[in-house]
Amino acid sequence: MSIFDAYVTKLAEYAEGMRGRGRQVREIDCPAAVSKLVEGLPVRVGPQASSGIILRGDTFVELGNPEAGSCAFILWTNSPSLIRDGKVTLIGPDIQESPGASLPFGQVLMVGGAGLSEAEHEVLDHSQYISDQIEGYMIRSTSQLMWSRVSKDAAEKGFCFETLGRALMAVFKSEVPKIEAVEIVFVTSGKEDLQPLDSIAAQVRKIAKDIVTENWKARGIDLLECTFGWDCSSCPDQPVCDEIKDLITVRKKQASKIEKAKS
Repeated sequence: MSIFDAYVTKLAEYAEGMRGRGRQVREIDCPAAVSKLVEGLPVRVGPQASSGIILRGDTFVELGNPEAGSCAFILWTNSPSLIRDGKVTLIGPDIQESPGASLPFGQVLMVGGAGLSEAEHEVLDHSQYISDQIEGYMIRSTSQLMWSRVSKDAAEKGFCFETLGRALMAVFKSEVPKIEAVEIVFVTSGKEDLQPLDSIAAQVRKIAKDIVTENWKARGIDLLECTFGWDCSSCPDQPVCDEIKDLITVRKKQASKIEKAKS
């Protein structure tokens, strides 16, 4: 069981909630094999496929501009059955439907593999921001958000969210062979629809920070710092920390039960 498993369930509930609000929700099924994922795509995918620079005048659509709103994070699990491999859920308008627009942008990647562990977390986290491997796609900023652009040339070739989803799936599966399943959620429907994602993202980032801290501590570097010292009551993140501690406690109890059952 992975510490992020509960959030995979929350993402499914989020998508259903958006459907219940009357948002346009589309589900796209993509192939599983890397060779099939890139087959027939309108743009090149792979190392150095893109120059990484798209000027404003060459931009067909902008995604996640700070004024429009943005949220991006990744979840992983060692229970791949929780992930519907190849599924892309799009909430809101597609790229081809938004010429010249500046859209809010939510991107959540969920990956699963029986061999995945905290050791792969940093590689997985970094891979979500790769844009130089996707022709016609540029990520402008990655600090707590996903601000990107799609070029006019790529759009003319047919670049859409299925293209981006398949490209990301191919990159992830190529760079981390332990990945058995990838599922992606894209949100462009409105800034207000990103707020529930922000809440989930805050919790996920707290966990991710702890994982990175422990990984570096194992290498002899202690990154653990807290600006609020021991006064948790004054920390704005206390509710998030409390929920994470509860999840960790549940995870440990379940792991203990599994070990007892094996013995």
